[in-house]
Amino acid sequence: MTPRRAIATLACLAIVALVAIGVAELPGGSPAGESTGPRLTASQTSVLLAGSPPPLAALHEQGGALLDGGGRTLQARLAAFKGYPVVINKWASWCVSCREELGAFQRASAEYGRRVAFVGLDSGDTSRSAGSAFLESFPVSYPSYYDKSGRLGERVTDSSFTPVTVFIARDGSRFIHQGPYPSVAKLELDIRRYALEG
Repeated sequence: MTPRRAIATLACLAIVALVAIGVAELPGGSPAGESTGPRLTASQTSVLLAGSPPPLAALHEQGGALLDGGGRTLQARLAAFKGYPVVINKWASWCVSCREELGAFQRASAEYGRRVAFVGLDSGDTSRSAGSAFLESFPVSYPSYYDKSGRLGERVTDSSFTPVTVFIARDGSRFIHQGPYPSVAKLELDIRRYALEG
């Protein structure tokens, strides 16, 4: 290969690499959760959650389910977690930020699910089937409660915005995070700070 041809080939490869990097950095360019790392398989999640205490194991058995019941049912469920920290994530299938942060919740709930109760709240989806389809496309290890009107979500999170995450420590103290989690690391930091250490 001549020197001129070698230089031209290297220049082409450099341009291809720059284009690939640019495309990877485009906002909204990745499917749900991919910005927070690769998805966990069901078997990986099962290994991480093996040996969970009964109240938390019951949550994992309903992983990815969209449950009915309203505020009283949710409050009864939360009462069953006495002595355990709780993380409640309010989301909706139409919410782009919710879709982007779901990978962080999938990984963090598998990593901390033996010590922390995770619960989802599908708040404001006009159709139950939209929320169910969303959960089927990106399963998590905990159930969500369906809140069509959005009123329950507003009561639980003190906010009409989505996504919102509520951390409830063992002593009952609460911390509310408005907006999405851009990474697993940031979510796990808040789990340790506001749920486990609160």
